[in-house]
Amino acid sequence: MKVGKTAKTIIIIIICFSMYLYFRDYFKAIKTWLDPITNFGLLSYFLTYVILGIPLFIGTYLINFNKNIWKDLGLSLNIIKPFVYALLFAIPMLLGGIIFFDFNADINTQNILAGSIVIGFIEELFFRGFLFGQLFKNTKLGFIPAIFFGALVFAMGHLYQSQDIFELFGIFTVTFMGAVLFAWLYVEWNYNLWIPIFLHALMNLSWNLFAMDETALGGLLPNILRGLTITLAIGFTIIYKRKRNMDMAITKNTLFTSLSISK
Repeated sequence: MKVGKTAKTIIIIIICFSMYLYFRDYFKAIKTWLDPITNFGLLSYFLTYVILGIPLFIGTYLINFNKNIWKDLGLSLNIIKPFVYALLFAIPMLLGGIIFFDFNADINTQNILAGSIVIGFIEELFFRGFLFGQLFKNTKLGFIPAIFFGALVFAMGHLYQSQDIFELFGIFTVTFMGAVLFAWLYVEWNYNLWIPIFLHALMNLSWNLFAMDETALGGLLPNILRGLTITLAIGFTIIYKRKRNMDMAITKNTLFTSLSISK
């Protein structure tokens, strides 16, 4: 790969993602405009994100110069197995929620779908499929430099949940590491974005469906359940690949440079 393409890719990503972040401030205005058109708040919510994501879709096309941007973002692969695997990974949180927590009485169907499924899909598509994925697949950056900025922005986007400095630090750490986990799964499962999408959505669903905590930080028991889910996802992925004699994509050789990865 020529250095010129690496620089060009980075410039396109910075410009397009900056445009997304800028226009995201108009989320409420766009959704308000769409609401009387769709007469369905959840659909307006989703379509607003689609509109805001237009710069990212254009950027993906410009980077790869083909019309199958969904494949480039990781969406064109099989979705059945990823859902089954993600459901398996999420069992500790879902089952733990049923056993140890009450149902959240303050939620409704549209809110829980928006806060779990839609957000899980959009955040993985924008942050892992575009911001991380396009960097890692199309530049010489390794896993750590490719994920760092995206994980930083992703984590900072969750800091609205608290005003306490120690809680903010905890929220930042948890969401930053979550971004790293989802990016790792994305790469190890052959750039099938549906794995992190479904896992992200199911983890959000358990957090919203049951009264675990009001922020992403959570208490001791919710974090034990979350830790079990993360451990299961990582362990299953490693065992799955080893039993099929598949090499791990993220190794010490690809942490800082992706030169060894076929582009």
